[in-house]
Amino acid sequence: MDNETVYNPSSIEKKWYQYWLDHNLFSSTPDNRPPYTIVIPPPNVTGVLHMGHMLNNTIQDILVRRARLLGYNACWVPGTDHASIATEAKVVARLAEQGISKNSLSREEFLEHAWQWTREHGGIILEQLKRLGASCDWKRTAFTLDEERSKEVVKVFCELFNSGLIYRGIRIVNWDPKAKTALSDEEVIHQEAQSHLYYLKYNIEGSEQFLTIATTRPETIMGDTAICVHPEDERYQAFVGKKAIIPIVGRAIPIIADTYIDREFGTGCLKVTPAHDVNDYLLGQTHQLETIDILNDDGTLNELGGIYAGMDRFEVREKIAQDLKEKGLLIKVEDYVNKVGYSERTHVPIEPKLSMQWFLKMEDIARPALEAVEKDEIALIPSKFKNTYRHWMENVKDWCISRQLWWGHRIPAYYLPDGSFVVAPSEEEALEKARSLSGNSQLQKEDLRAEEDCLDTWFSSWLWPMSVFGDITDSDNKDLNYYYPTNTLVTAPDILFFWVARMIIAGYRYRGERPFKDVYLTGIVRDALGRKMSKTLGNSPNPLDLIDNYGADGVRVGLMMATSAGNDLLYEEALLEQGRNFCNKIWNSFRLIKTWQVDAQHSSPEESRIAIDWFAHRLSEAVAEIDDLMEKYRISEAVTVAYKLFRDDFSAFYLEAIKPAYGAPIDGVTLEKTILFFEDLLRILHPFMPFITEELWHELRERPEGSSIMYSSYPQKIELNASLLKTVAIAREVITQVRNIRTMHNIPRQELLDIYVQEIEHSEADSLIMKLARASVQRGKSAPEGVSSASFIVGTVSYAVPIEAFIDKDAVRQKLEADLKHQEGFLMGVRKKLSNEKFVNNAPQDVVAIERKKEADALSRIETIKKQLSTL
Repeated sequence: MDNETVYNPSSIEKKWYQYWLDHNLFSSTPDNRPPYTIVIPPPNVTGVLHMGHMLNNTIQDILVRRARLLGYNACWVPGTDHASIATEAKVVARLAEQGISKNSLSREEFLEHAWQWTREHGGIILEQLKRLGASCDWKRTAFTLDEERSKEVVKVFCELFNSGLIYRGIRIVNWDPKAKTALSDEEVIHQEAQSHLYYLKYNIEGSEQFLTIATTRPETIMGDTAICVHPEDERYQAFVGKKAIIPIVGRAIPIIADTYIDREFGTGCLKVTPAHDVNDYLLGQTHQLETIDILNDDGTLNELGGIYAGMDRFEVREKIAQDLKEKGLLIKVEDYVNKVGYSERTHVPIEPKLSMQWFLKMEDIARPALEAVEKDEIALIPSKFKNTYRHWMENVKDWCISRQLWWGHRIPAYYLPDGSFVVAPSEEEALEKARSLSGNSQLQKEDLRAEEDCLDTWFSSWLWPMSVFGDITDSDNKDLNYYYPTNTLVTAPDILFFWVARMIIAGYRYRGERPFKDVYLTGIVRDALGRKMSKTLGNSPNPLDLIDNYGADGVRVGLMMATSAGNDLLYEEALLEQGRNFCNKIWNSFRLIKTWQVDAQHSSPEESRIAIDWFAHRLSEAVAEIDDLMEKYRISEAVTVAYKLFRDDFSAFYLEAIKPAYGAPIDGVTLEKTILFFEDLLRILHPFMPFITEELWHELRERPEGSSIMYSSYPQKIELNASLLKTVAIAREVITQVRNIRTMHNIPRQELLDIYVQEIEHSEADSLIMKLARASVQRGKSAPEGVSSASFIVGTVSYAVPIEAFIDKDAVRQKLEADLKHQEGFLMGVRKKLSNEKFVNNAPQDVVAIERKKEADALSRIETIKKQLSTL
């Protein structure tokens, strides 16, 4: 520790983080203590630290460090997610820079490149989290695609398939043309888009008549297989059963009737394209329509697109509209605002596409997960998300779990030469099953073709709270039996369904119990204008730069004082400055204490004894308040209580109350009590500010090597002395008022003042008033008559301080007279407005009421000034 007046966090943070690592202070193994477990929401292996990570992981670290102090065996499990779509896209882009196409590589060759990428980038974000102070058990670091997790994913897939819950079939799926893979419904973000409504002319076969169809997607007409109208729509009843000709294409399609049709939309006629719209697909199933898929995987039209084959879907939209217009088949085009689905990963518009995929039946296995939240076995914090969760779970759809990617968990299915397939955890078991299924004992591994598709990334992370501890179905798994279920999940609301709901589903299916007790849903970090922070907008600071500038503790405190569960955080740099300044306050308070010399013969003065007694109760009161707030996950409020306890109660008041005169010694009892209080304050602050509290903890006393504040005991609560707390609270207000009087009248600190008060109660803290306000309290007495006094009220009690000997009456008179003149002029203006009948009669009542209030206030102030002048 040096004598710098400003806290310099850089060297201290590096020193203590390495110390924690060297002594394995974050590691956890099962023992006889109660466990407290958090699993990290695994960031993408491709990721780097951003403001959302900073907020989320600060909250997790606060909870874990606090749990340690409370005596729990705390375990925070870190890890990363293999992020199939995002990582594969990164690898494909890097290969392209090297002039290598993914299609030119075998699967094994591509995966070598992907693993190389992961080795280069996979640990970056976890290393960055260490700068923040994250106290994860790094020896437990998991990766969703590592051997242990992969084994569990395959096991679960096989179990669900054998239970009849996983099936393979051709369905309309959300197709991402950029990533060239299917997406689940939850991976589609619906956004408003400025589109057009194209009105097309479909001629009736063998007739001069035609139907007008309104569509936003004229590029799909090659896939039309019917026109549908409402059976009760009198305009079109005569056309049902006839055929219409698709414009440009020239193919005849049937006109059908179905109550699905919205008669109010467009013209009330709908073109039915079963291969490229979910609802059209269902109509096609009902009416046994042909299904024509006109799109390639990359969003271009295939050979069924006719003259438009090979063109991009949006290019075709422009071209076909022009061609239809030239042929007189485009009646009109209108501007139209509609919802368009975008890929959550690649941000391109998705295509509904008919595709062979693997699905997981969700309705039955989702039921326990819905009941768990409904019955509050699992608490969503804030509870406002409960309704959102319920709506999704009550309307849950089958989960498309296959992805057309190479980077990920390969689906453990194997196809036989005849097209049938078996599901097994290994090639060897698949071969046995295939021989049994086919009745051909001569089948060899080479005869089987492994499934090309991978599993949705979420299919691995939904097992995360269990799979991080190994075999999820092993009843003798010591770690899983001890640490599961976990305690708190801290995550963002936007993955409530992607991840949270699915983890709950998996938890009840494979362990028969909830995966966590509480789900703390953070808000989004936004800039001062309310915009979500992003690299694109350039409004997101580099978190590591912030740590360099303000220190990890300053950043943590600044963020936490401005956030609450479920509410967005409006980021301002001033928040971090406040955090850094608080570090300096703690630092300099410590330096002050260390300058005091002890005189063993010196006894504690009365004001020190009272201050010590009071602070013991004030600290206990604050601990109870913080405990309550933390129990309710009102972390921002808890930080604020701790902040004010140190800054206002301890530093600004207690230390001033016990501080010896300049150059004088302090008694040993007071100093020891003060150091004990400081230790308690450091314990309270440690979860929020781990680095500076560890540093000062070791500076206060000699500690054994390997010891840490994080394993000391949290301050114990005592029975509060409410009377003492009230007495000192009154004394503090009196001190503040007297100091204000000194400032207002330029009364030097060395001048002793008298305070007259009729009340005789609450005298126990008068010695504090004497020391800190340099004023003697005259209880049960009135101020001398005829002497100028400054008065104030605390609660309902009046206090008077004679100041006549210290004031310049002429200067005060001039100031009061100037104020009186100003108030009288102000009153005149207000009364002029109120004398205007037009204003009084026509202005809103509340506006008139404000003016009358101004009049009353001015009259009151004028009366007060005149009374003050009469005493001079």
